[in-house]
Amino acid sequence: MRSYRSVFISDVHLGTADCQAEYLLDFLNQVRCETLYLVGDIIDLIAMQRRVHFPDSHRAVIHKLIELAASGTRVVYVPGNHDDFLGRFCGQTIAGIELRYKAIHTTADGRRFMVCHGDQFDQVVRCSPLMLLVGDRAHGILLRLNRWFNAWRRLKGKPYWSLAAWVKSRIGKARTFIRRFELAALTVAEKGNYDGFICGHIHSAGFLRSEDGLYCNDGDWVEHCTALVEQENGTLELLHWSENPNVLAREPDAPHPDVCGDARPVIDALPTAFVEQVNRLVS
Repeated sequence: MRSYRSVFISDVHLGTADCQAEYLLDFLNQVRCETLYLVGDIIDLIAMQRRVHFPDSHRAVIHKLIELAASGTRVVYVPGNHDDFLGRFCGQTIAGIELRYKAIHTTADGRRFMVCHGDQFDQVVRCSPLMLLVGDRAHGILLRLNRWFNAWRRLKGKPYWSLAAWVKSRIGKARTFIRRFELAALTVAEKGNYDGFICGHIHSAGFLRSEDGLYCNDGDWVEHCTALVEQENGTLELLHWSENPNVLAREPDAPHPDVCGDARPVIDALPTAFVEQVNRLVS
């Protein structure tokens, strides 16, 4: 059993065939924490309007989340764009799970992080979400190939490996979008006097430290099977969880040279009104 102070997961997309519910359920069974943040797109209500795929493993994840909340874990659900319907219940507690528009998380070492899904930045970075960069139809084909590829790997006794993530990592526009997204989130955190920003949405786990803030993305449970965790001393790490769980990355100690001083791109310029709007929504 692994113990952490806090755990952040997002982009599970329960209700779709691409959700890696079995790995997530194993993760939830093997990890204990004081606070579990569900950072949006946990249930894919948009996809379920077209087709519902909700096997026992998906129901088991929901039951496990309710069980954790009942057994003393604080569970905070911040809806995203695919489960936006749940936003109307923000401010309420359902089955022991708190629903919030946004959250402020204070780490053990005293840092304050804004927590939200991240879809708010789509309009600012002037680019479609990452999945739309390769087209809805092409992305669907890619995810199906990913399922078949990993089914073949399991037959061969090999661990999970994301073919979809590997392909998208080689698309230049995707890399550009990710950096613009990171900078937008960092800018909101810095102008809001926070120490950093924690989000999901773009299915790309990672850290980016500037001179004044730390961007953290907890990834997803469709392609990468990743979670952001906080150690008891406040240190943040990214975990990959499949057959061979491992630490993907630890928060960097020094700012990234590409976003320091004059090297920082100007594409992260955000309207003051937008920054104020995001900060107003934080509960």
